[in-house]
Amino acid sequence: MSDKLPPTLFQLPFIRCLFMGRASVAIFALVTGYVNSLGPLKRSRAGNVDAALAGLAKSAFRRFGRFMIPAMVATTLSWLACQLGAYKVAHFANSAWIRDTSPVPSTSFAGTFYDLFQNLGTTWIDGFNTYDRIQWTLTYLLKGSMMTYLSLFALVYVKPRWRMAIIAGMFYFEWKSGDALVGFNIFCGIFLAEASIDPDVASFVAAHPYLQAIGSATLITLGLFFCSYPEEHPEWARWSTKMVDLGHWIFPKQVEFARYYPGMGADMVATGIMFNTTAKTILSQRLLCWMGKLSWPVYLLHAPLIRTVLTWVLFGASVRPPQGTDQDGNQLPPGWLPIANPWIVVIAIPLFYVFLYRVAGFWAQYVDPWCTNVTQQFENMVFREDAKADKPLLLS
Repeated sequence: MSDKLPPTLFQLPFIRCLFMGRASVAIFALVTGYVNSLGPLKRSRAGNVDAALAGLAKSAFRRFGRFMIPAMVATTLSWLACQLGAYKVAHFANSAWIRDTSPVPSTSFAGTFYDLFQNLGTTWIDGFNTYDRIQWTLTYLLKGSMMTYLSLFALVYVKPRWRMAIIAGMFYFEWKSGDALVGFNIFCGIFLAEASIDPDVASFVAAHPYLQAIGSATLITLGLFFCSYPEEHPEWARWSTKMVDLGHWIFPKQVEFARYYPGMGADMVATGIMFNTTAKTILSQRLLCWMGKLSWPVYLLHAPLIRTVLTWVLFGASVRPPQGTDQDGNQLPPGWLPIANPWIVVIAIPLFYVFLYRVAGFWAQYVDPWCTNVTQQFENMVFREDAKADKPLLLS
């Protein structure tokens, strides 16, 4: 697609949501706020404030280990693959994203370990990770988790109605401050968690079934449309140009529309789903629940597997065009490896998703329990005896 060419099928609104990552980051932030706040909010409403505070303290401590250790394992595996030459084909693939995100092996044996430990640290310092570029989001999501715990710690004694008002105010503050990556999505998740257990909200929704059906369907549809906002060149399509005009009216000044639209869209979709019985029934199917449980390992594994397994299948059998200059001395264009056969895409991509979730299943079965055990062992070592729990809490 360009300013002179029509869009392809996968560049159209709604369909492009299947392949856009920014809305996924917003959903991760929203789910972080929702899941990490639901337990303390229930305990607070039940008057069990001491248990809520204890859960917040332990969950905040455990979050670092259960968030950072799996990411470090994924980085180490990607580092090993890089040193063994698994990204060699990716360096010449006819895909700018694959080439630009594929690391090169270190120049010396000692340098390999230096590079590994350096990237294990910089992931959490400035978001840079040579071996897995998508991990730049993790430091922000970890920050969002801490924002959730700190906010709930401050509000655990507040009456539910006032707490909802304060959380809404914090959402507005994050909206105006320009934190579209995690900020207002985190507080949207907390607000939805509070609303999901509020009896007055449930009574109002039950008393207005038509408003519930129309409102939730409208929120989901508009949300998916907003999530379709392109990351680059919105002026190339009429529908996204109109969204630029709208953004100047509804968003704060000098913010990145490509962050705000997916964030706002994700919040609208989640809100619509929460009040839509049919949508919740569909999303509660066993297959979708299974896929949802694997979202964390899928996030950690998908990029390295795309740059290795999928790249080998799509580009590995291709012949690279000539390099350098032609007979007349004219510089030839970059000779990137083309896709071996167009039909390979039709077959390989669905099979790759099956393979990806299969690998993620093994990760959830073996790696995640190991990471949990390491975190638990460290907790047992440093916690006071009277703070150790016999069984994991809901937020763990």
